[in-house]
Amino acid sequence: MSQDGIIDAAYGAAAVWTDGQRTLAPRAAALMAARLAADGDPDWPSHLPAAVAGMMAGHAALFAAWIHARHHGNPLRIGIAGGQGSGKSTLSALSARLLEREFGLRPAVVSLDDLYLSRTARAERAQAEHPLFATRGVPGTHDVARGIGLLDALVAPSGELPLPRFDKGRDEPWPEADWPRVLTPVDVVLFEGWCVGAVPETDAALAGPVNALEREEDPEGHWRRSVNGFLAGPYADLFGRLDALAFLAVPDFAAAQRWREEQEAVLRQRSQGAMSSAEVQRFVAHYERLTRSMLVSMPARVDLLLELDSDHRIAAVGPGGAWRSRGFRRDSAL
Repeated sequence: MSQDGIIDAAYGAAAVWTDGQRTLAPRAAALMAARLAADGDPDWPSHLPAAVAGMMAGHAALFAAWIHARHHGNPLRIGIAGGQGSGKSTLSALSARLLEREFGLRPAVVSLDDLYLSRTARAERAQAEHPLFATRGVPGTHDVARGIGLLDALVAPSGELPLPRFDKGRDEPWPEADWPRVLTPVDVVLFEGWCVGAVPETDAALAGPVNALEREEDPEGHWRRSVNGFLAGPYADLFGRLDALAFLAVPDFAAAQRWREEQEAVLRQRSQGAMSSAEVQRFVAHYERLTRSMLVSMPARVDLLLELDSDHRIAAVGPGGAWRSRGFRRDSAL
């Protein structure tokens, strides 16, 4: 795609932002996206169709401007949540590059996925709590203490700080010697992950299974209640460190399931150790309950709501709820 095509795609992205959330002129956002593409930036999503990449870069420019408008000289920790395949990793990477290149801020991206426990640690939890904790994904399968320490250290003068990385192919953390390092303090932490910002469900919501996995392997509800307990405890402390929260809302759970299958189909074509269709169905079933819950609860609790349509495009961007309705235990006042 030509530079003009990228500018048009990025300009079109600005049209779906409400005036109150758009703090950058559409033309300026489009030019930022085009510069990123023209320079061959390593974070440019070349795996996406050019029009989609341009659109995502346009949204990233507007999101970076939204963050910059809230910076006021103090470090910010921004949560970015969204179902599988919603584009949160791409948005985070592009926004970080634009915060640095165009707004002069020092960002760091942290993924909840990189906090997954090792297979050995998950096996121990599976033995102690419930067998379903052997599969990574739900609250209870992350190193939350490491995440809390990391979010605190990134905005403090901690010196050079290693950022954890998890190898999904091996289903194990990378050796610490291979982790990238960042000099602290940074100006903006972008903390992205599928369940970032989630809150516990009610007892009534937990009563019945949502799918065959829960019906057959968690008939008494022990696993889902344990997941809920993790959300109410250590994960509330982790998410309570966030200063703002954005949510990429998928149209429904079926879309998230379909998009994950599409991702795995591409990997199967490349012989990259992807899951079979049956394995994808089982894997995604672990995420279904909380994904459905978040689609109901998150829009009223976030600062920025990005709604995706069935064609995998961000169709609307507007404000969400306020901090008071979010339900986290805060470690500091606003």
